[in-house]
Amino acid sequence: MEENCLKIAIQKSGRLSEESLKLLKDCGISVDNGKDQLMAFSSNFPLEVLYLRNTDIPGYVRDGVADIAIIGDNTEREKKSGVEKIMELGFSKCRVSIAVPKSVDFPGLEWLNGKRIATSYPQTLRDFLDAEGIEASIQEISGSVEISPNIGLADAICDIVSSGSTLHKNGLKEVHKMFSSQAILVASPNLSSEKRAILNQLKFRIEAVLAASRSKYVLMNVPEESLDRVCSLLPGIKSPTIVPLREKGWYSVHTVMPENRFWHVVDSLKEAGAQGLLIMSLEKLIV
Repeated sequence: MEENCLKIAIQKSGRLSEESLKLLKDCGISVDNGKDQLMAFSSNFPLEVLYLRNTDIPGYVRDGVADIAIIGDNTEREKKSGVEKIMELGFSKCRVSIAVPKSVDFPGLEWLNGKRIATSYPQTLRDFLDAEGIEASIQEISGSVEISPNIGLADAICDIVSSGSTLHKNGLKEVHKMFSSQAILVASPNLSSEKRAILNQLKFRIEAVLAASRSKYVLMNVPEESLDRVCSLLPGIKSPTIVPLREKGWYSVHTVMPENRFWHVVDSLKEAGAQGLLIMSLEKLIV
């Protein structure tokens, strides 16, 4: 492989791995990732993919074994490897929280004083406890943290939470969110100028994919007398495109708007005279 190929580390297996590969695919990057491969190459972009254990990735990026990586923000906070955070990627969202048995009447964080807390994130938890002035014992566990209170190993846990269903199944309740996390793109602080240029190309593609995922293409038919009012309601990128229809006095209005804004204005658009609204997903959006 050529010397200036960018090496990206992603999780070997699991949801983060699947979503990372999907992102690369959406960026038009083809990766020949055969079964059980630990290394794969792109056929149409100067990229080499390394499949590594999640907790090892920050260190590999810091040491230059990998140039960039997709990891959870929670992992980097735990490892404190000093890598450069390039951008948030918007998937694998979760939170790192404190949870206790449902039977506990939790009055506040002071309850944790003198307690045993099980976690896979000992450094993150220690920083949190120190900041809150709490004295507690940290029980480091590599997996299945949720079972710890049930087997008498701990009084509480500190772990990542997505839907909360795993906590519920194990008789626990979330009592304090420490911080929110999501997938992030990170880079070695010592990238060459050539590799930095490739990273900028990749970042450009990712930004186009993420912008499209947050937006919708909206078309509607609008009578001429309602055009000004309808257009004033549209939170588009710039001004909408207006095309005359065959039927005199009617126009087709096209625009792109943030998905989370559409439902706030749809009723107003209908009241203003818009008809036949069509909402479509976007693949890429370059602004």
